[in-house]
Amino acid sequence: MQKKSLSSKKCLPCEGLTFPLPSERCNELLKKLKGWKIVEGNKIEKLIVLKNFVQSLSLLNKIGKIAEAENHHPDMFLFSYKNVRITLSTHSIGGLSENDFIVAAKIDKLLD
Repeated sequence: MQKKSLSSKKCLPCEGLTFPLPSERCNELLKKLKGWKIVEGNKIEKLIVLKNFVQSLSLLNKIGKIAEAENHHPDMFLFSYKNVRITLSTHSIGGLSENDFIVAAKIDKLLD
């Protein structure tokens, strides 16, 4: 039986009922992503440089649709008119959950 890719999985509610993933598991999942890094020990982050402001806004809206569909919302920052920084963390558990990596994989798929 073949394992599901991260981008084909659905986020599951965790609402503080689980613990953050151990760093070893985070590093395993990080290898399945493109251009993401672990920051502050409890978040993953990606910087995306686009051609212009309109593309940046469009990307933010597309990521917003993913976030709403998964009910898991990243912090998104648009700066210097064409740079977008996406940060994911599961606030309810104070660290990283598989949901963060699922949403990151869906964002990567969007960018492919």
